[in-house]
Amino acid sequence: MSIRPWRDIIRRPSRQIMVGNVPVGGNAPITVQTMTNTPTEDVKATVEQIRRCEEAGADIIRVSCPTEEATAGFKQIVRASTVPIVADIHFHYKRALEAADAGAACLRINPGNIGSSERVAEVVRAAKANGCAIRIGVNAGSLEKDLLEKYGEPCPEALVESALDHIKLLQDHDFHEYKVAVKASDVFLAVAAYQQLAEAVDCPLHLGITEAGGLISGTVKSAIGLGSLLWFGIGDTIRVSLSAEPEQEVRVGYDILKALGLRTRGVRIVSCPSCARQGFDVIRTVEKLEDALSHIRTPMSLSVLGCVVNGPGEARETDIGITGGGNGKHMVYLSGVTDHHVQDDDMIAHIVSLVEAKAAEIDAGRAVSMDVTHGKHS
Repeated sequence: MSIRPWRDIIRRPSRQIMVGNVPVGGNAPITVQTMTNTPTEDVKATVEQIRRCEEAGADIIRVSCPTEEATAGFKQIVRASTVPIVADIHFHYKRALEAADAGAACLRINPGNIGSSERVAEVVRAAKANGCAIRIGVNAGSLEKDLLEKYGEPCPEALVESALDHIKLLQDHDFHEYKVAVKASDVFLAVAAYQQLAEAVDCPLHLGITEAGGLISGTVKSAIGLGSLLWFGIGDTIRVSLSAEPEQEVRVGYDILKALGLRTRGVRIVSCPSCARQGFDVIRTVEKLEDALSHIRTPMSLSVLGCVVNGPGEARETDIGITGGGNGKHMVYLSGVTDHHVQDDDMIAHIVSLVEAKAAEIDAGRAVSMDVTHGKHS
């Protein structure tokens, strides 16, 4: 058995499509998505929620359009958003037509659920006319009756067959700007279905473990399922489905990608679980730092270790580090080198100021590099 280099992730080759101005598939970064949970008819509340998701780093946001009133407000929502908006459509093909005309970057729809071939053709024409992509969303909880009768229960083969049937409906109308999801709440079922689908198609794949659960349990399930697939190169865009606020889904999505080295956004905190050796309250310190540093988008690393057992070793590998010492006096590391001490009372504010300064330094360096690349400096 051949073993790959231990840190290599070789992504599955796929076609690239555009969701608004965001590329999905090919060699584009893996995008992070979420979905609003406000009534779409309430434009103000929906836009406010979208703002929070944008701040958290969402690349693409999905909005449900179940009624004519919802699609009436959809146009204002699209105009107010700085990221592409996907219209979530299930059975009413007219909602898809309305959403496409209202500026949807993508339609989440299963072509086989909206009726006749003529209706599918209408949706495809609207998508082409408005530059919309389409996401086919197969779900183990809503498989077609004929497939359930054929296979007896939801299984990887049933999910993949459903996806291929929906793909054919689009291809029959010469539409190829689509991505596909085969989601299930069962981690094993979802992973196996995506593995089979990845071998059968060349389109981008949207990953998700659906109905994953609450913030903690759903994060664990999603990390196992999505992490397994991403580790083996499968997946071009992800949504972490949690019974939590949508911005939390975005943060968890980035944490999964950061853990695999696939995206680097914001501060990556390395911290110990704490023990009796700790020189300060690690748990509360990390909680406060995560909140205080949530606005930082610059990729960088911070180690927060309660004592000097593993602290110095971890601090040498991060941009900024702190290790607990005695008498409320702790060592601060900059670029892996011991630099100065800080007292308990000043620690949080001091670390935040160091991170902000480091982020500004990194951003300035990148700006100069970009200027040089574009010939603005000799």
